[in-house]
Order: sequence, then C-alpha cells, then structure tokens
Amino acid sequence: MKILLVCHAKIPINTYDEKERVVWWLGKALKRAGHEVVYLAKKGSACPFAEVLILDEKRGLDEQIPEGVDLVHFHDEPSQPPEKPYLITRYDNAMEACSFDRNTVFVSARQAALHGGSVYVHHGIDFDEYGTPELGNRRMYFHFLGNAAWRGKNVRGAIDIASHAGSRLHVIGGTRVNFRKGLRITLSPGVRFHGILNPEGRNAMLNSSKGLIFPVIWHEPFGMAVPESLYFGCPVFGTPYGALPELLSKQMSNDRKPHSGNGVVEAFYSEFGCLSVKKSELLEAVKNADTCDRVKCNDYARTFFSADRMAQDYILLYEKVLEGHSLHKKEPEITEAPEDKFLPFGD
Repeated sequence: MKILLVCHAKIPINTYDEKERVVWWLGKALKRAGHEVVYLAKKGSACPFAEVLILDEKRGLDEQIPEGVDLVHFHDEPSQPPEKPYLITRYDNAMEACSFDRNTVFVSARQAALHGGSVYVHHGIDFDEYGTPELGNRRMYFHFLGNAAWRGKNVRGAIDIASHAGSRLHVIGGTRVNFRKGLRITLSPGVRFHGILNPEGRNAMLNSSKGLIFPVIWHEPFGMAVPESLYFGCPVFGTPYGALPELLSKQMSNDRKPHSGNGVVEAFYSEFGCLSVKKSELLEAVKNADTCDRVKCNDYARTFFSADRMAQDYILLYEKVLEGHSLHKKEPEITEAPEDKFLPFGD
C-alpha cells in the first residue's frame, strides 16, 4: 500500500508530544512492513525514510494528495473528508457534545467508549530510540513523566506519595517555578524538576528509577509514560482513570475492587504495578515497588506496545477501509458534555 500520513505539525520533534512521535514511529514501522509512506506535514519537516510533502493549509486537501496513494491517514481532524479512502486517529478527549466520523480510530478502549465508539489502536513505541534498558541497575528514586504544569496530570499527588514514602521523586517534563499557572512554586526538598530532557537524559533517569508515580485525575486517552516506563523495568503506580487500567491489565489479577456506579475500577494490582483512587493504597504499593519483576515489565512493554504491533493493527484497519467498509456502523458521538473535568483522588 501507499499510505499518506497527514499531520498538522513539523516532524521529527525532540519533545514529548505524543502525536508527532506516534506519526513518526508509525511511518517507520509501516516502511519496515513493506509499505510506501508519504508524509504531508508542516514546513520544516524532513524524513530519511519517506517522502515529505509540505502541507499548505490554504489549499484543498485533495489537491495535495500525490498520485498512487491508496489511503489517507489523518492525525488531526480534517475540515472535510477526502475523495480517497481514509481514517482519522483521535488523540484527545472531546470536552463538549459532538459526533465523530465513522472512520475514527481512538487510542484506547476507554477513550473509544467515552466517545461512543469501539475501534481503537494502542500507541506503539520505536524502542530502538530508547536503547537497551539497564534492568540490573541500582534503583534509587521514583519518577513522574509528563506535562507537570497541567492539573490533570496531578504532579502534586505524585509528590505527596513519594514524600510520604520517604523517597525522592524526579519530575521529567515540569519546572519547580511555574509562572504560567500563577507563580506556582513547589518547595518539597525531595523533588527535583528536570524540565524537558533530551532522549539520553530521559533514558538515564528511567534506568535508575524504582517506578513511575502517575496519579492522573482525568481520563487519560492513552498515557505514553506508562509503556515508556515499563520498558525500562519501572512498574506503574497511578489511578484507574482513562486508559491506565487496560495498559496494565493484560495479565491483571482478580484482586480488584469495582467502584460503584461509574464504571471505574477503584483499585487493582497487576504484575506491573498498582492503580487506585486512594493515596494510602498507592503509598503502600510504592513502598513495595521492589517486589515487581523488572524483566517482566520490560517484556510486557516490548510485546504489547511496539511500533511494529501498532502498524499491524492499523494495517488491518486500512484493509477494512479499502474494502469499502466503515470502521464504525454509525457515527460515534457524545450526547452531552462531560460533567467533571477532574476526577477524585483521596486519602
């Protein structure tokens, strides 16, 4: 197949932006699988393994689709569907009532369900960019990985858990002083903020971490920090919101507690960590982080979250669309805006 990947951003990038990294890794994996890949991306984009066309947002999309393309894969919502067969990956959560194209692909089962859909593909990672994890390293602290400036990521909850556990916490993706959020200053002495690290710095941090503390308080559509951390042998200690349960539950134990009425599992334990809505329960799990098998965490990440697995999942959907089928029988939709932007996390 000749596949056009459309992304309203410049590629490649060196930050933690989930979408652009996925688009890049997907293209590489499709190429390895024997398909021809063309990118349509913003000015300044370059790629050693695929042709890059510069996206002109003033022109119609159909004018910019090159000859011979079999399918167009959008990574942003198009203003209108093209004449060619296509599908659309939805990366974020809608915050108001709306409907989605029938060829929309969500990034987790939970995100799909929250948007009235059922078709999803979990992100995959090009682990070659992460090097070989040092699973036998001495582990000395915990880490938080993500946009610490945003309340939904709940870096404050991660800091509280690490502090009560008597452990240091390294925050990758945030700063101690945040002027954009009203001069927020975090004074906890056991916390070190690193901002955005380059890949080598990130890898070094994760290679010495006991685990990821990730108590998000929103429905995380996917959460790339989870498979990234597992790859380095780091178990995950977080909340059971959004995609997190399914990212840890391939081999989930029966020791779980259903939360009444809202479809959220209150807590469960797996070989790869613990998720709970209670800070006290996560604290206990964090104190016992060394009981998790780092080799199993790494094996699990490589098995279920590789870019090659992601590409194969998308190829099956490409074939379905090329056969003339829609991915959903009807348009997925949200009939009313979500009531709570932020979800509970208590003692």
